[in-house]
Amino acid sequence: MHWLYLGLKDICHSPWLSLAHGLIMAMGGGLMTWLAHDRFWLLTGAVSGFLVVAPVLATSLYAMSRAVERNEAVNLRLLFNTWTQWQTLQNNEPVSYWCLVRFGLLLGLAGTGWVMTSSALIFLLAPVPVHTPMDFIHHVVLNPDSDLFELWLMLGGFMAAPVFASSVVAMPLLLDRQLNTLQAVLTSWKVVLTHPMPMVLWAFLIMGLSMVGILSLFIGLIVIVPMLGHASWHAYRDLVDTRDVPERMPRLETT
Repeated sequence: MHWLYLGLKDICHSPWLSLAHGLIMAMGGGLMTWLAHDRFWLLTGAVSGFLVVAPVLATSLYAMSRAVERNEAVNLRLLFNTWTQWQTLQNNEPVSYWCLVRFGLLLGLAGTGWVMTSSALIFLLAPVPVHTPMDFIHHVVLNPDSDLFELWLMLGGFMAAPVFASSVVAMPLLLDRQLNTLQAVLTSWKVVLTHPMPMVLWAFLIMGLSMVGILSLFIGLIVIVPMLGHASWHAYRDLVDTRDVPERMPRLETT
């Protein structure tokens, strides 16, 4: 809960830039719903796949929280540099910003795999064709003669758990320190195995708040996305000891 509080404080530091991230996510969710409204099997997979790739989408929010922590300027230049810095190899080191690209591609692949798996499961096992949200509720969620919804939830949890364990601190760690993808993922797993109950609670908080944002017709994501993004940075700073790992980027001018 303290991480969420710190996330809200970071929003207050640069509200327009932070909330713009949430607005973009909300608009993306609305567009996704409009495109897939009559293919609900695709919509459910896409919405849950969004949760898988969210750590990548929040990259510039981590950078903003880092800048606040360093007393650096938080502006559009920071966001632009965050999303373009990967193009610059730093002395051809294997720990360059390309690690973020590789990890982002891995999460994107995991999200795509879940979308395909979820779609196939609903399409093949639903008792009747599912085209709309009401179809999904009536024939999958509330169907007393079918365990499809429970199976769908179990499969989603089974696929999401290792992704969460691999990414809970990996993306902010890759942004902040000179580590490669494997080192970041192993560090993330170490965090989860060292602090299992707080990480379980954190996973449920992320999932629960994200669902509140989605079920509010994506309007809630305007605040929830930046809050969780900034909070994830503070989770990383609390959970990972980086004193012996060199910083990836030099410190900039202070505000």
